[in-house]
Amino acid sequence: MKKLIIISIVALFAGLACQHNDKITLGTVDKVNSKILKEERKIWVYVPNSGNNDVYAKQRYPVLYLLDGDAHFYSVVGMIHQLSSINGNTICPEMIVVGIPNTDRTRDLTPTHVDADPPFMDSSAIRTSGGGEAFLSFIQHELIPHIDSTYPTQPFRILVGHSFGGLTVINTFVNHTGLFNAYVAIDPSMWWDHKKLLGQAKSALEDRQFPGTSLFLGIANTMSPGMDTLEVQQDTTPMTRHIRSILQLNGYLAMTRNNQLKFKSKYYDSDNHGSVPLIAEYDALHFLFEFYPLRLSLDEQINPDMGAIAKIEKHYEIVSKSMGYTIKFPEELANSMGYQELAKKRYSEAEYLFKLNIANYPESPNVFDSMGDFYEATGNRVKAMDNFRKALAIKEIPETRVKLEKLEQAK
Repeated sequence: MKKLIIISIVALFAGLACQHNDKITLGTVDKVNSKILKEERKIWVYVPNSGNNDVYAKQRYPVLYLLDGDAHFYSVVGMIHQLSSINGNTICPEMIVVGIPNTDRTRDLTPTHVDADPPFMDSSAIRTSGGGEAFLSFIQHELIPHIDSTYPTQPFRILVGHSFGGLTVINTFVNHTGLFNAYVAIDPSMWWDHKKLLGQAKSALEDRQFPGTSLFLGIANTMSPGMDTLEVQQDTTPMTRHIRSILQLNGYLAMTRNNQLKFKSKYYDSDNHGSVPLIAEYDALHFLFEFYPLRLSLDEQINPDMGAIAKIEKHYEIVSKSMGYTIKFPEELANSMGYQELAKKRYSEAEYLFKLNIANYPESPNVFDSMGDFYEATGNRVKAMDNFRKALAIKEIPETRVKLEKLEQAK
């Protein structure tokens, strides 16, 4: 099925939001009745709109789990959409985003109970603290199975959290490492409970291996004016305890680089604790998926010969290895390139691409419709009709029906 790609053949366009009755809907509100937490938990879920296209093969996606979902859901969804789809971007893959709004934030996002921890928290603020392990049990045994059974997921998961959420990210990374493939901790509250988790992290980084695991640490500037990151580490006042504990964690991570962990940190001098999430999430996506972008020269985009096609196939072999599951040559990309080659009468390349799509996406009506177009253009009416019929057997598409009837009437 012919589809014109104007900006770039690499662009796989998809709408950010569905429009219904003059309303823009970014995602859906789902819920999980948690026996572990003994409460109903609402979750916000975004599924890329390309997953709703019934002409192409159904897609499955990695999943990003977002703590403090009610605060960060909109910005993270927009960012992922921009970096995965708009203007030909392939900085990261399209992803499902699962935002987890809070009910009792202090309870869920602190791994241990403390009675008071001045100057940041008084006794009333942390009365329910220490429910972090139950919360992680909810994520592992109730939320993830619900998402995997309800939505089109792939087996690659990311956990993102800020502040207490960042503390939860580090707790998960240290004590439940295999639950996620990648972790993004943004200005985490490592001072919690006299830096107990900080000590656990140091031991884990020294004693264990983390193959196939990635961690990005974002650090905000929470120092008094005039201080720098070297000076603050010598400070002993309570108000610098937050950044000092994060810098300690960063030091442990930097010193233990023989444990197979893929790690990067970044200090944001111009961002404070409240403003840092957006820019840190942006940098984290670039870091976590540095292997993902498909980089073609302009000539390879305009004239995708067999060399360019082989380069793309090799690229997705590498991406598949990094992601831990098979990622095929994208259907829409092969389709667009095939029509480009067909228009130039480069029939060998066009046939290869259309047949590649059939091999990779046999459940897609589009791939047979496009193969039918190829055979019609090259004068093989019988094979063209055969492929149009195969497309219609999968889904009734008016455009394909018209093409088939036209050929049948020409007998």
